[in-house]
Amino acid sequence: MNESGTKNPAADISQLGLGQVTNAFWNLSQTELAEKTIQLNLGVFSDTGALAIKTGEFTGRAPKDKFIVKDSKTADTVHWGDVNLAYDENKFQPLYDKLVAYLKGKDIYIKDARACANDSYRLNVRVISELPWAAMFAGNMFIRSSAEELKTFAPDWLVIHAPGFHADPKIDGTRQHNFAILNFTKKIIIIGGSGYTGEIKKGIFTVLNYWLPQERNVLSMHCSANMGKNGDTAVFFGLSGTGKTTLSADPNRGLIGDDEHGWSDDGVFNFEGGCYAKCIDLTAEKEPEIFGAIKFGAILENIGFFPGTRTVNYTDIKLTENTRVSYPIEFIENAVKPSVGGIPKNIFFLTCDAFGVLPPISKLTPGQAMYWFLSGYTAKVAGTEAGITEPKTTFSTCFGAPFLPLNPNTYANMLGERMKKHNVNVWLVNTGWSAGSYGVGKRMKLNYTRAMITSALNNDLEKVNFETHPVFGLAYPASCANVPAEILNPRNTWADKNAYDERANDLAKQFIINFEKFAPTASVETLAAAPKIPVDV
Repeated sequence: MNESGTKNPAADISQLGLGQVTNAFWNLSQTELAEKTIQLNLGVFSDTGALAIKTGEFTGRAPKDKFIVKDSKTADTVHWGDVNLAYDENKFQPLYDKLVAYLKGKDIYIKDARACANDSYRLNVRVISELPWAAMFAGNMFIRSSAEELKTFAPDWLVIHAPGFHADPKIDGTRQHNFAILNFTKKIIIIGGSGYTGEIKKGIFTVLNYWLPQERNVLSMHCSANMGKNGDTAVFFGLSGTGKTTLSADPNRGLIGDDEHGWSDDGVFNFEGGCYAKCIDLTAEKEPEIFGAIKFGAILENIGFFPGTRTVNYTDIKLTENTRVSYPIEFIENAVKPSVGGIPKNIFFLTCDAFGVLPPISKLTPGQAMYWFLSGYTAKVAGTEAGITEPKTTFSTCFGAPFLPLNPNTYANMLGERMKKHNVNVWLVNTGWSAGSYGVGKRMKLNYTRAMITSALNNDLEKVNFETHPVFGLAYPASCANVPAEILNPRNTWADKNAYDERANDLAKQFIINFEKFAPTASVETLAAAPKIPVDV
């Protein structure tokens, strides 16, 4: 029974072995869940009404502690390796039983929602957590069910979230006390030892990345998407910190979604019902749409306040640089409802090049598009992870390797087929550094990046001359409206041209080494897109 007095007749908690919990709160409203959080001293309200919580020990995902049960269903379908870690199927049920036993005698909060804005691919998700704010997060990030839908709701997948439960690695087969384990046969995700809400969201994303390409011929994508006033759809691929959420939240275009989408024969559709944006250094001037969405109903994670106030200090990184906010997508004024769009006309690969080597925008050939998609390049900078003191190259296949259970070629081939079939423009956008590497140069100004993307969307770049990068072979415009011409050629921005050449060649070598694993199955066109290092280097 929930506090609104609505019972879900399709829900039988005893079937989950959870019959001995103290209270099972079914589908409380977001307001009720926020109130529960406050009552239990698990959070506070900011001065804008957003709920501020702390996720505890973990303030980000723990990819080395995410596992997939290896059984007859997954043994030959999952691409096992450093990303997709196998978990012993014989250990799953005992660990599940221990987790369920931990929840007995506690209050639990249940949220029934769904993934996929296109009803043809609907996936019903039931999230059970010991924390009211985690259930509220699920209500923000998944597509909310109507009262009528809840009467007959039947989950396709179950997520059990118990941050207070710790595994015993020696007995349970985990790496350490925290874990996120997906069982594709039982259609269950269990999460223990970590309160970071991103584990819930990305767990279901992994499910969709397994199911949709194999069984529904839908390309699942780690991307944001928006739509112009004329209905043209644009897609933005990129790893965390490259600007997916920021650049898709364009006041002049409708937001389809900020992180996870599918591309079917009908077009693009959002997997989610909300947004999960980074908060570090957030300002109303730089990102007004996101800033304005931080109000009652939003959840702030691991932020700090100015002393003696409830005003958020977005520069505070005492707990983490990965400060976040989740909110329903309708908190963005120009969100597209339902969250669906047509076949993309433009695709943007976003990279934060902390070495200051890549042009701020380049147009890719089909071969280059496949090369850069498989490479999935960005760079981490000092402070983002322990031990990083200078820029570090990161290659994440298809711009989302941690969430891709199938062979990367599955996603790459599907993207390539769609790009060629629909003659899509593909652009590489460097949101990182210019005039030097991190620590020397400066981060590309957001207004310049927006101007370049706007020119690409408006087809204005078709009218300008392009130059070619000598190492990476990228074609970049010689001019662009509202952007200083001198920054379009990255070499020209460096005071020391020899230092630029050395850095460019070094980055090119890392690309070539990384791509060796794809070379045996890559097409001639894709292989030809590799960077070319001068023979005298």
